[in-house]
Amino acid sequence: MTATDVHPLRELLPEGSVFDDVDVLEAHRRDRATFCPAGKPAALVRARSTADVATTLEWAHENRVPVVPQGARSGLSGAANAIDGCILLSMEKMNRILDIDVDEQIAVVQPGVVNGVLATKVGEHGLFYPPDPGSRSISTIGGNVATNAGGMCCVKYGVTGDFVRGLEVVLADGRVMRTGRRTAKGVAGYDLTRLIVGSEGTLGVVTEITVALRPATAQPLTAVAFFPAVVDAARTVAGYLGEGHRPSVLEFMDQPTVNAVQRIADLGFPEGMSGMLLVQSDRGESAPGDLAAFERVARSFGASEVVVADDPAEGELLMQARRLVGDAHENLGVSLLVDDVCVPRRHLVDLVEGLGRIAEQHGVQVLCAGHAGDGNMHPVVAFDASDADETARAQRAFDAIMALGLELGGTITGEHGVGHLKRQWLGKELDEAGLWTQHAIKNALDPHNILNPGRVLPERDGV
Repeated sequence: MTATDVHPLRELLPEGSVFDDVDVLEAHRRDRATFCPAGKPAALVRARSTADVATTLEWAHENRVPVVPQGARSGLSGAANAIDGCILLSMEKMNRILDIDVDEQIAVVQPGVVNGVLATKVGEHGLFYPPDPGSRSISTIGGNVATNAGGMCCVKYGVTGDFVRGLEVVLADGRVMRTGRRTAKGVAGYDLTRLIVGSEGTLGVVTEITVALRPATAQPLTAVAFFPAVVDAARTVAGYLGEGHRPSVLEFMDQPTVNAVQRIADLGFPEGMSGMLLVQSDRGESAPGDLAAFERVARSFGASEVVVADDPAEGELLMQARRLVGDAHENLGVSLLVDDVCVPRRHLVDLVEGLGRIAEQHGVQVLCAGHAGDGNMHPVVAFDASDADETARAQRAFDAIMALGLELGGTITGEHGVGHLKRQWLGKELDEAGLWTQHAIKNALDPHNILNPGRVLPERDGV
């Protein structure tokens, strides 16, 4: 499809909704993933209402035009990248918080609402929205729903899907469907809400989200432990949680990651350590005891230093180190392949040791940080994209990390999604019946395959 072909769509939508300027399209044709192709879109639609989305999809369905839904394009799997001749359907302008119901402890939002903005607004009402991906200052709730994003608090509170009660979704043919409910309980019919959450824009376009909230917690207290041996940090995770403790945050950073953070923000961390754990407890009067237990366990596993923050403000400074990881990696001045494997906590040691072997075997640098409390780690392969040989080695290292995660009983993605980057690996994780079922669902809801085609599901004959 060419830009000329979208003129009928321009006539169907409000003025100023459809753009085909080359510079605009270029600026919107990819997310933050590497090794993922980005085609040339025919147009960008900035939706401002559910009606805009429905009109766009109905037209695209009738004309067999692919549609790529987009939020803030902060994803790391290529799911928001353009396809040749597609319509980019931007949801960024649908950014209103429609309702905050204090009594029912829910919020109703449009998909373009930024995660951090929602957290701040509900906090003003004494409420708490726990999902907090590292990109919370820029990522949108719609994007979080699309990938079922998690974040640092998921070790205690769960991921986005655990807080989504209901959705408004526009199907591929333009029909509008409501799923779920506002109530705390409800099991009538199939769980279509759960089906849409994590589907990465391949089954429908989300236009409204009802999320559950929690009462605001006490200001968390924070501790950080440093380890001469990185595997001892991994052992501490299983040891601490194995005693029954449930921190609100339990994060891991290896030495190269800490060094990268130190380059952009000198936080005074000690030199010579190989691994770091950061823990928070938001249990009020019980928090000091939680951190004392963490210090005891960490030292029993060889921690060389444990710092327990005396007040929440000091703890927030320590948390800043973890929140800066993404910026610090980008500041390295090299290309990055960001992985997202999740393994059982008892295998964190095996994963960390395996990353070292993979880096050595393929001659590339592998940095690692992640949500250690739930086994979701984010290894990053750093490489020189101008060097063809190094680029090939980086890709092999990335694949080796994926394979290692599966060998350890884990999954290829804990929160970043499959997108384009990992779609062939999905075929290795799921069994044949599971793949058949997923293709059958896709075919039933999107028979002309216009919604984000070529994403999530690997190619398969017979469905």
